[in-house]
Amino acid sequence: MSNKIPRQGLLYEDLYVGLAFRSPGRTITDYDIIGFAGLTGDYSEVHTSDVYAQSSQFGKRIAHGMMGLAYAHGLMWPRTEMLRHTAIAFLGISDWRFVAPIFLGDTIFVEYSVAAMRDSKSNPEQAIVTFDVQVVDQDGRLCQRGQKVELLSKVPLDGVTASGAHNE
Repeated sequence: MSNKIPRQGLLYEDLYVGLAFRSPGRTITDYDIIGFAGLTGDYSEVHTSDVYAQSSQFGKRIAHGMMGLAYAHGLMWPRTEMLRHTAIAFLGISDWRFVAPIFLGDTIFVEYSVAAMRDSKSNPEQAIVTFDVQVVDQDGRLCQRGQKVELLSKVPLDGVTASGAHNE
């Protein structure tokens, strides 16, 4: 029996500025919007009422802007497991813009790339990576954009080495 465990995801050493990705898609449902309203307390009628939304500038119900941002995070990391062995913490966002609405029934994707990388000043085994992020819909329409900053470990966090062998 082999001692090797196949590695999934990327290590810090695999990343470089310009490396680009596209997430799987996620269709926005009524359940998503109503659930998000319940979690946040934001029951604005443009999100929760078909009748109200039809008379709004959007013409139909839209998702909460913050829901798009939250779903983008989920599509980038947990769903893809891209940084499964290195992600430590989400440090922040900058220049985030809500460019166009996300409508009920839209399928969103996250297109993102490594914009900058630097060593941590406080821990030599960690690094700061900045990603340029775009949330687009099924037609490629830009809905949201900005930058996300992540703290990554330079060494695998779960005992899997770069060669795929399990540390014991």
